[in-house]
Amino acid sequence: MSLVQSHEPARRRKNASALLLALLRFVFVAAVTFLGLIAVTFFIGRVMPIDPVLAIVGDRAPASVVAAARQQYGFDLPVWQQFLLYLKKALTGDFGTSILSTYPVMQDIRRVFPATLELATVGTVIGVAFGIPLGVLAAVKRGSFIDQAVRVVGLIGYSMPIFWLGLLGLLVFYARLGWVEGPGRIGIAYEYTFTPVTGLYLLDAIIQRDWSAFKDIFSHIILPASLLGYVSMAYISRMTRSFMLNELSQEYVVAARAKGLSEARIIWGHALRNSAVPLVTVIALSYATLLEGSVLTETVFSWPGIGLYLTNSLQNADMNAVLGATIMIGAVFIGLNLLSDLLYQLLDPRTRT
Repeated sequence: MSLVQSHEPARRRKNASALLLALLRFVFVAAVTFLGLIAVTFFIGRVMPIDPVLAIVGDRAPASVVAAARQQYGFDLPVWQQFLLYLKKALTGDFGTSILSTYPVMQDIRRVFPATLELATVGTVIGVAFGIPLGVLAAVKRGSFIDQAVRVVGLIGYSMPIFWLGLLGLLVFYARLGWVEGPGRIGIAYEYTFTPVTGLYLLDAIIQRDWSAFKDIFSHIILPASLLGYVSMAYISRMTRSFMLNELSQEYVVAARAKGLSEARIIWGHALRNSAVPLVTVIALSYATLLEGSVLTETVFSWPGIGLYLTNSLQNADMNAVLGATIMIGAVFIGLNLLSDLLYQLLDPRTRT
């Protein structure tokens, strides 16, 4: 048996141990971060100048009714006891009942979250489809007019307020040109005839082969998703350019050119492939940002997602819904953030040490 073969089992055990340690660290960090998120959200909700009891019974309720409600919902207890009770319920998915809908908050979140998920997913696909090629092109043409143009387009995406872009998009593409449908998720002609299955309307229309509804749904989602995709593209193109510039300056690229490999193969087959590992993290973080940052977009386009749900709840002092939606959005962001770190370690064995 050769020396290499004798060390092979030890190397595999070492890699397995490193992977297990990374998974355990992932679970521990996720648990601690989630508990911290619940604590911060709860105490911020308590210091806000909104009395949740008055929001429930009304500000004209008699003092006896207010006192009875305060005792019933545990608001007469010390804050630390209120937090422990809330934490116990939150860990089981119980965020209380919404004042607006009169349904459990978790049930409302399950109803509205697919709309946000679909919008952010389409936006991320658009951002990746345009951001990566533009970033690669800017890196290859470094210092040229193309490079400067890509950087300016990205800078505009960073600088422009998303709600202003949304209003401008509605004015131009909906009101003036009529290329897309207006606010909302689906036209009124299909609202009562289309039957959702998964909550992702585009997928549901494909499953049911309802191409007329698919066209209408696509016409509603394409404008807000394109705006979110533009913001995502600005970030992804900038990071792709940075990663590609680093890879194109490596010695293996010089060696590949000396061997006579085509420039296209060097760029797309070697440099971009080596940039794929950090790009996974960038795309995951961009996706998480769209999921938790689409509040203004959903408000402008009347998109019935968790962002609009959170806005309406906050305007009506529905604190159970506000806290539940905030915790859910934060949990998604934390989960995708930690998942991107885990994928980074899985794809790049060097980071496990």
